[in-house]
Amino acid sequence: MKPAGVVRKVDQLGRIVLPKSLRKRYQMNEGDPVEILVQGEHIILERYRPRCVFCGSMEEVRDFKERHLCAECMTGMSQLRR
Repeated sequence: MKPAGVVRKVDQLGRIVLPKSLRKRYQMNEGDPVEILVQGEHIILERYRPRCVFCGSMEEVRDFKERHLCAECMTGMSQLRR
């Protein structure tokens, strides 16, 4: 990951402002969910993408009874009934 070279201060409430150029580049809009990850000494911000509750996949994820399931796990579950 190439550093963007942008420095921002954390305010009294722990907030930072992402520059408009970064928000535009990564298609982040007001109200979009952001996931905060910690990897060693690094804090990583990512646009939130739901993951399957069973396998963790982010491909073809759909909501089912307020849970996120991928197409492959849904297919596997449907085969259990047979």
